Amino acid sequence: MINRYENYPLLAHNTFGMEVSTARFIEYDTTEDLQTLLTSGELVEPWLHIGGGSNLLFLSNYPGTLLHSLIRFVEVIHEDEAQVCVRVGAGMVWDDFVAYCVERNWYGAENLSLIPGEVGAAAVQNIGAYGVEVKDLIQSVEVMDASGKELLYPVTECRYAYRHSLFKEPRMNHLIVTSVTFVLSKIPAYNLSYGSIQEELNKRGEALSLSGVRNTIIDIRCSKLPDPAVMGNAGSFFMNPVVDRAHYEKLKEAYPDMPHYEVDAQRVKIPAGWMIDRCGWKGKSVGAAGVHEKQALVLVNKGGATGTEIAHLAAEIQESVAARFGIRITPEVKFV
Repeated sequence: MINRYENYPLLAHNTFGMEVSTARFIEYDTTEDLQTLLTSGELVEPWLHIGGGSNLLFLSNYPGTLLHSLIRFVEVIHEDEAQVCVRVGAGMVWDDFVAYCVERNWYGAENLSLIPGEVGAAAVQNIGAYGVEVKDLIQSVEVMDASGKELLYPVTECRYAYRHSLFKEPRMNHLIVTSVTFVLSKIPAYNLSYGSIQEELNKRGEALSLSGVRNTIIDIRCSKLPDPAVMGNAGSFFMNPVVDRAHYEKLKEAYPDMPHYEVDAQRVKIPAGWMIDRCGWKGKSVGAAGVHEKQALVLVNKGGATGTEIAHLAAEIQESVAARFGIRITPEVKFV
């Protein structure tokens, strides 16, 4: 089924809570319907495919057509005593899929609990949290190009890196994810080394379980990140920059307490939130656009902010971080 709407409000399709609209909005629930849309000549520029809108900042009304997938299914394609291979529709809500895995005692996705968005966008963005990236679970990604041709990319061809994939590259922006195949473990295995997961689990005093880890992750996220339904935001606004080791060592002399993560012998990742906090931005506002009081990496719509106001705040933060640390931080959020 294909549903078409004119002058469609996008408040429910962007977690920043921007009251903008699009000239046309089209939803589809099968690959055949998507193929029809792409081959019929109905789509004229500009058009854009979106997921749940959890990584978008609309600067104004969109003048063209937005496409959105309602392809939602979970299909077991292989299973043995050690693992299960599942194919999932791109339009399925990511956290619904995580819950589905936990309910069936499939291990691997639980650390990615409560990340907003949909399965297709998760594969494009290579979402990550608490020591896990979605690329660690992906076997392959099915897409459709602008001509309606279906293609399959094994994970080894997806060019995955930190918050990056082949599908984010400009030359590949014509590809639309239709489904993603994941491999999950049936043998108990947990990743508890990141942040305060183990500490929070110990406080709970309950036996280690998938549901326990999922609930702990959800509690940690809720304690640090604002609920988009209450205060508009897109989660982490900036990517954590990777710098060469010489630059890191120079900064370390000036800031001995600076946290960091080893990437390789030549490069080090520095938390953008820590630098933003050191620049004095945490909890500050410029009009209705602000920086969250608990997490400096999160920019928020405090009520009635425009996309342009959020973008201007982001630019000011970038300039102050560059001036103090000599590092240009890059938005993770896509401006539309």
